[in-house]
Amino acid sequence: MRILIALTGWLVASSPCFAADTAAGRWEGSVQIPDFPVTVVVDLDHEASGEWIGSIIIPELKVKGAQLSDISVRDADVAFAIKGVLADPKTGPAKFHAHLDAMGAMAGDFTQAGNSTTFSLKRTGAAQVDLPVRSTAVAAEFTGKWVGDYELMGYSRHVTLTLANHEASAASAEFVIVGKKVNNLPVDLITQDGAFLRIESHEIGINFEGRLGKDGAEITGSYEQGPFELPLVLHRETEK
Repeated sequence: MRILIALTGWLVASSPCFAADTAAGRWEGSVQIPDFPVTVVVDLDHEASGEWIGSIIIPELKVKGAQLSDISVRDADVAFAIKGVLADPKTGPAKFHAHLDAMGAMAGDFTQAGNSTTFSLKRTGAAQVDLPVRSTAVAAEFTGKWVGDYELMGYSRHVTLTLANHEASAASAEFVIVGKKVNNLPVDLITQDGAFLRIESHEIGINFEGRLGKDGAEITGSYEQGPFELPLVLHRETEK
């Protein structure tokens, strides 16, 4: 009887750890979108602190190494969201909810922009998580206030981007879009590589990428929001 009780206690105590350990790895499969199956590669792993990290590749949607957020592993249930790409302004980030089985499979529901379908993945090896890119300082030519306009679905929007450097830290950005209302977007990534600048608002799913002109007076690029990619030219605002 004592042996049976001890064995039962061991099984109960070890089950959550088993599920958590089996969630780590590289998972490959597809999301079942009607007439358009989408290949998905998900990498899940632990940081040294024990917190979960992850990234995702979706070749058909040109998504490579996008960061995962809100990762939750409880017993055999796994959930995570895609940070930034495929986010919808109204419903938020694309999300996966899945269940692990003992055969090394993960299956569940994928939700994006109010739509839901199923997905299934198989673990194929060790995790190969793409670590997140960190914000950088920007060259002096980029600092200051930039303004521009674009049109989306028949409505004009006015953009103001203000960039500033800070001693011993990355640059900061104030990214404001004015249409029917004023939207002050939370910016969580600012990177500069030569003449190229990229601004990302993962929470809202809006990005801007552009190239600084040789005269330093404008940044020619594109505004990205979900499936939309629109031309956007920002002009340096001069003091009046």
